[in-house]
Amino acid sequence: MSIYDVFLFLSLGAGVMMAFNLGANDVANSMASAVGARAITVKQAVYIAGILNLFGAVFLGSNVAATIQKGIINPEMIADPKVLMVGMFAALVSAGLWVLVATLTALPVSSTHSIVGSILGFGFVAGGPDVVNWWKMGGIVLSWVISPFFGCLVSYLVFTHIRRFIFYKENFLRQTRRWAPFWMAVTAALLAMSFFYKTPFGKGLHLGWHGKLGITLALCALVWGWGSWFIGRMTAGLDDGPEGVEAVFRNLQVGTSCYVAVSQGANDVANAVGPVAAVYLIARQHVFAPKADIPLFLLVLGGLGIAVGIALLGHKVMSTVGEKITTLTNTRGFAVDFGAATTVLLASNLGMPVSTTHAAVGSVVGVGIARGFGAVDFRVLGKIVLYWVLTVPIAAFSCIIIFQLLKWFAL
Repeated sequence: MSIYDVFLFLSLGAGVMMAFNLGANDVANSMASAVGARAITVKQAVYIAGILNLFGAVFLGSNVAATIQKGIINPEMIADPKVLMVGMFAALVSAGLWVLVATLTALPVSSTHSIVGSILGFGFVAGGPDVVNWWKMGGIVLSWVISPFFGCLVSYLVFTHIRRFIFYKENFLRQTRRWAPFWMAVTAALLAMSFFYKTPFGKGLHLGWHGKLGITLALCALVWGWGSWFIGRMTAGLDDGPEGVEAVFRNLQVGTSCYVAVSQGANDVANAVGPVAAVYLIARQHVFAPKADIPLFLLVLGGLGIAVGIALLGHKVMSTVGEKITTLTNTRGFAVDFGAATTVLLASNLGMPVSTTHAAVGSVVGVGIARGFGAVDFRVLGKIVLYWVLTVPIAAFSCIIIFQLLKWFAL
């Protein structure tokens, strides 16, 4: 068995480990607010997120993924394909271990930033500082600030609107029947744009902006009309109080959480299987290409790893994001999901490296601040931010150690 075959099998195992940790940490955020607001139980969240992420990864996931994640290094400056193969394996192991440590301590971190930091580490020692795209690294550092603050702002504005135009009015249910269909339509527009611009399947439809806008507006009109009828029937037997409003938004929140789960499966699976695809290509053809076809079995493997990660350890991060930062209700949870999804969509279309984890946590803080700074547990938030800051340097340093050990023993 050649060195190529050895590292191919090892990388398959490391890719599954990375997918497992991605599910346990990153993807758990998609259901955290719904669990925290008691819209669904942890058990229901595990089943829903696991199935939807597997569906998103296999049926909507990218068939072609950039194997050097986010263009953080220039692989052409590393001539030996064996070095790249070993480096990719070291990056998977390093990133997976860091995300696992964060998950076991119940703190949310970004798997994307973990893999970026790891690739930065091996690229630095394999080709020198010139290999690293430092402008790209600057953008990632900037995203640590922009994505949580923007998510915080959007969720704050959404919840403030709900509170002002529903909870501060005399007839709660009448205001709910007026405004809930509006938020359903706005959410439908957001989901449609996310589908067209964020998922690989949506991009593959190759619709012009006129077609995308037409479909989005038609969907909004349908959702608004159907929502008015549905909310009217739902509120017919409810008491005119805050509990009735929360019951309506419970359904809306579950819907937005389900979308986030599908979208994450479609997009984030590349964090786990992209580097594996690079090793697969090098092992089979003994050359490196900046993009590699991802075989279907790798997408299935990644999707299954994500689903198992959610099932076994997802409850830890769900508890932190959904319950420990601030107290969530269904209206607040809806604002959280809306803020996180909006942040990821806009940042992605602006070409900014953004973490769903950072956006989700920022959105939770936003609805907490809407009730006053005392409603936010800043001790928990401080620990989360510390882990965010440490992610890239720790992943990079640990990858350097793993890469050097492998290089001495295997090359």
